[in-house]
Amino acid sequence: MHRARSSVAFPHRCGNFVFTLPEAFQATVAMGGDTTALRSHDRTSQFSWREYGEAVRDIACGLLELSVEKGETIGLMLSNRPEFHLVDAAALHVGATPFSIYNTMSPQQIAEVCANAENRIIVTESRFLPVLRQAGVMFEVIVCVDDAERGTLPLERLAEMKTKAHIFDSVWRDVRPDDLATISYTSGTTGSPKGVELSHANILAQLVGLAEHLPVGPQDRILSYLPAAHIADRVTAHYGAMVRGVQVTTLHEPTKLAEALSDTRPTIVFGVPQVWQKTKSAIERGIDTHPNAAARRIGRWALTAGQKCANARIEGGRPGPGLRLRARLAERLVLRRVLRAAGLDAVRFAVSGAAPLSGDTTQFFHAFGIPLTQVWGLTEATGVCTTTSPTDLSTRSVGMPVAGLDLRLGLDGEVFARGPTVMRGYHQDLAATYRAIDAEGWLRTGDLGEIDAEGGLCIVGRKSEMIITDEGDNISPAIIENAIAAASFLIGHVMVIGEQRPYLTALITLDEEAIAADARLAHVEPATLDVLCKRPGVREAVSEAVRAANSTVSGPEQVRRFALLDHVWRLGSAEVTPKSSLRRRMIEQNYGAEIESLYHSSLPSTAVEVAAAVAPPKRVLRNKRNAWTEQHSVRWPSRGM
Repeated sequence: MHRARSSVAFPHRCGNFVFTLPEAFQATVAMGGDTTALRSHDRTSQFSWREYGEAVRDIACGLLELSVEKGETIGLMLSNRPEFHLVDAAALHVGATPFSIYNTMSPQQIAEVCANAENRIIVTESRFLPVLRQAGVMFEVIVCVDDAERGTLPLERLAEMKTKAHIFDSVWRDVRPDDLATISYTSGTTGSPKGVELSHANILAQLVGLAEHLPVGPQDRILSYLPAAHIADRVTAHYGAMVRGVQVTTLHEPTKLAEALSDTRPTIVFGVPQVWQKTKSAIERGIDTHPNAAARRIGRWALTAGQKCANARIEGGRPGPGLRLRARLAERLVLRRVLRAAGLDAVRFAVSGAAPLSGDTTQFFHAFGIPLTQVWGLTEATGVCTTTSPTDLSTRSVGMPVAGLDLRLGLDGEVFARGPTVMRGYHQDLAATYRAIDAEGWLRTGDLGEIDAEGGLCIVGRKSEMIITDEGDNISPAIIENAIAAASFLIGHVMVIGEQRPYLTALITLDEEAIAADARLAHVEPATLDVLCKRPGVREAVSEAVRAANSTVSGPEQVRRFALLDHVWRLGSAEVTPKSSLRRRMIEQNYGAEIESLYHSSLPSTAVEVAAAVAPPKRVLRNKRNAWTEQHSVRWPSRGM
């Protein structure tokens, strides 16, 4: 198998090139001094760059005292808190390979991950000790970062073990670019989690590739709220901060995201589509439920003016002088204040990834002057493969390849990637590695794509998730699922069904948090989900969302019937992974009766039929092969790093 291995040099702002994460971190610490590097949202802890560096040194010396060797794996099961950054960076400095465990994993999944990683040390919090014990893994050392119990080692005690301090510098300088920096375990939508091996060179190559579109630095602030086991949080809020000097605020309670945004006023925000859709819904509800009727009218007028101006730009034209004037007034009178209240007024870079983002959501934030950048990628390529630029107002393309990465389309439309960000392989799974990466180093991404008129990549859907109806139509469920979810704040998750069926149907859950927030705005007690699902108003609102989504897709892609479930699908449950991906096979098994009932001639009381919408022309999956390689596939030219 072809494996190009070369050092990646990151141009650090200190003036030197750096080749490993410890080298980059030490340069950042030297320049950062007493400026704030790391803080918790609840203000219980804060570290300057100098203090961050000292803490990393102390913990690293403690790890050396525990006889941690180069290449040894260290497990981290932590919420988003400063200690994660301290411990992970310390492990990197001793040449170890820290990896994160999703906090929502079952005991069986934890056992599988730790068996694959073969870690003898785990760093965790007291609240996760019961599930770790249920996993039955016999750890040699359990380091506890908060209320240490008997049989665990307090993090403070570990940091006091400094007899190896004299070799700290030589140890971190011995770390090499091809050494493993982490093993990122996939959340297992179709089976057991697989460990993606990422080296220091992989990660620095990713940061080099992103630098062109996201030139961030010490002046920037980012909120760490996604799981640390998710490659997105590791790259943006951990490695990116270590290398670029960005200030990080950690949020250990994701339900307090809105509050944390107002407190942090980040300049960089990364969110999955669901986060952006919820933010959009919250802003719209805030305008629509304002107690002052005049304020409601002005708010709606301002939002309409901003959206019309944004739409004109998205369509490639220049707004007329009258529209530009209304948009400027809207910004000064309303939109800027709304952004300030939402904590988004300082945003320089807003990024959406991990799933398709609806055009309505993109246009909404463009109306506020926030050009929402879309990225596409996968853990096996260190996160990001393509990105749109902040000036690219396309609502479908996920942009062009990042610097240094080659992409091509296979004959069936599958996207392949090759370059310095592609993983070393799956940890202790050579067979899976050979299935994923061919002899020439091309990584199978599993996503189907098209090329738009500007040469940008458009993701059609997951190859493994494509639905083929009994009429032979090939349909990506993610497109209509995201459109439905974006059409109403009431909706939590959507799963579309239709394999070898005459039409598409869907299972839909309500968004418990959004409904509770809406009830608070209305000063009423929120009803239970089983009651809400039966209310005609709620059922009609969800039906309207489905109709609105149907109007954006072709006839075969439209959902004709849906079942409104009286419970939620929580992250890490049997239905949804910690990364919010649907476990489709499990859902089909567990909800077989509900699914079958949607295809009966007489609908059950929980199901709703939706009239077909006037549809745009059918989208045909094809590749615009304006350039052929010897492999008969479209290929983008590589941009040098």
